Amino acid sequence: MPCKARIDAPGALNHIIIHGIERKAIFKDNADRANFLERLGRIVSETNTGCYAWVLMTNHVHLLLKTGVTPIATVMRRLLIGYAVSFNRRHQRHGQLFQNRYKFFLCEEDV
Repeated sequence: MPCKARIDAPGALNHIIIHGIERKAIFKDNADRANFLERLGRIVSETNTGCYAWVLMTNHVHLLLKTGVTPIATVMRRLLIGYAVSFNRRHQRHGQLFQNRYKFFLCEEDV
């Protein structure tokens, strides 16, 4: 069964949670964290996506992103696939790094 489509409108504020598969670590050291943050910074800059907050935990990540012209699905695909390939090469492993799809919550902004 296909996944439900997500609401993805320009200007939407999104709380995104990414979990490691089987609650395993997605960051083994500071080099992994730096790699993830460098990718995140480059991708949000290239796609004009606002990044208001991020938290890197050992086995999961929280992001607060504001959709620009590029859909959040495209931003997340570039970020997660690129990071997973890099992580797997560096740590000589194969297979999935992330659990299912990322969780996605629309947030209200105080104006």
